[in-house]
Parts: sequence; C-alpha cells; structure tokens
Amino acid sequence: MADQTITLAVWRSHDAYPDHLRRIRFLDAEHDRTLVFLTNNFLLDAFTVAQLYRARWRIELFFKWIKQHLRIKRFYGTSVNAVKTQIWIAVATYVLVAILKKELKLDLSLYTILQILSVTLFHKESIYQLLTDTQYNTQNPIDPNQLILFDS
Repeated sequence: MADQTITLAVWRSHDAYPDHLRRIRFLDAEHDRTLVFLTNNFLLDAFTVAQLYRARWRIELFFKWIKQHLRIKRFYGTSVNAVKTQIWIAVATYVLVAILKKELKLDLSLYTILQILSVTLFHKESIYQLLTDTQYNTQNPIDPNQLILFDS
C-alpha cells in the first residue's frame, strides 16, 4: 500500500537512531488487516520485506507456543546442539503425552496430564490408573529372587 522513507521524530528515538528508515504498509488480504513495518533495508522490494516479517512472526509464534506448551524453564546448555536437543526432547514428550491422551480417550488437558505424570513419576500404579479413576489391577508375580524397593 505504501513504501516511504522516514526519520524518527521523537528526540529520544531520533538520538538513538538518527538514520533514515523505511516504512512499509502492507494489506494482508488473508486476514483483512493493514500491517506497518519499519526496516533499514532499502535494497529489497516492499513485498519481500513484508514476507520476511511474516516469516519472522511465524517463528515468534512458534517460540511462544514452545514457552506455553513445552514448559522449558531454561536451557541447560548454550550451544546450538544443546538447545536443539532440549527442544526436541520437549517436543517428543509433548507428542507422547498427546498420543497417550488419544489412545486412552482421556478428557484431561495435556497440561493436566503432564502435571499428574510429573508428580507421580515414581509411583507404582499404571499410567492408566493414574490418569483415570478406574482401579486397574495388574497381576505381577513377585520373583522371590528380586529385591523389593518399595513396600506394596
């Protein structure tokens, strides 16, 4: 809709960034809204800049989803491999819990299931019994040669 060259007018903003900026107004017909982008890139055409911001927004939404659903409080490593490994472990856990919810036909939210599993990590009950009110009894013959860690 518009491709303009501007300078920031507020004195603090102008002092922080005195150079010219590019202001691009873009009509997002898919969502019926007008978006305004500021950039210092004068080489790319306006449509490409709008598409880059749209891709960046998808990345921002992805990380927001990670923060909300995967419950990663902090990264334990700073290398690229450490961060990717931790994210993939969290995604795999989320998918496994989603499969568990579907297979057991549970009405609980994924968050609630994760909470229950985190609190009852060392309980001897089956996962089905933990997540439902059903008394699920498995007959496990006790091997006389096996030491018992917890009392039944």
